[in-house]
Amino acid sequence: MGKLTLVSTGAGGDRYLTQEAIDAIKEADLIVAYTKYAKDLVHIIEDKEVFTTPMTKEIERVQHAIEEAKKGRTVALLSNGDANVYAMGSLVVELLDAYDLWESIEYRSLPGISSVLALASEVGAPLSQDFCLISLSDRLTAAELIQKRIKFALEADFVISIYNPKSRSRLKPYSDMLEQLKGIDPKRVVVIARDLGRKDQMIKIITAKELIDAGVENEDVNMSTTLLIGNSTTKLTRNAKVLTPRGYLNKYELSGKEKGEWKKVN
Repeated sequence: MGKLTLVSTGAGGDRYLTQEAIDAIKEADLIVAYTKYAKDLVHIIEDKEVFTTPMTKEIERVQHAIEEAKKGRTVALLSNGDANVYAMGSLVVELLDAYDLWESIEYRSLPGISSVLALASEVGAPLSQDFCLISLSDRLTAAELIQKRIKFALEADFVISIYNPKSRSRLKPYSDMLEQLKGIDPKRVVVIARDLGRKDQMIKIITAKELIDAGVENEDVNMSTTLLIGNSTTKLTRNAKVLTPRGYLNKYELSGKEKGEWKKVN
């Protein structure tokens, strides 16, 4: 029986690769990947056989990985971030199910560090309350539904992470999101993070007003950017770290003793 392992490679480069992911890559006799991700990991892939395709050719990559695994090969299909977060996970499972290959191929999926988690580790503690991820890519999701989700997420006061904010040819979903942000406190904390995990990583902590004022032409925002929009309690610490308080100090004294009266923030 062939093996197909969906390998999550983390937010970028090799910084967030897990040992389990490295082991799966080394075990494989065929690597299937988006061209950019294969280049990021060339020092780990070494001289293995590699099959790559450019962006938007996901079905071709998965089909090839499945066909080679059916031949009895050990295949590692690479997926950036976490494979189950806007990535290859759903397509692989859909195709294996459509072809009814569950008894023919040994399949496993390895988790990875998605960019919002990498971002959070860099800037402080911004995800200590409920948060959501929303992709602005309307290639597979209706633009109207994306904006509806943003609207309700803002109303529910989630911390919001935005994936795939804009590309050169896809500006309207980002423009519409900026319009919605005009309804929140202009001082709301926003983080722009680009190329996380790579040598040219860039992180900026700004306000909602600054993001809005920069408009759709903001050069800091592209397909390699992850945005984080704080909720109404998100703030900066004394040393400019981002903090969304969990609520401990509303309930407890610094000594750890519970306060006589305390107010639930959420």
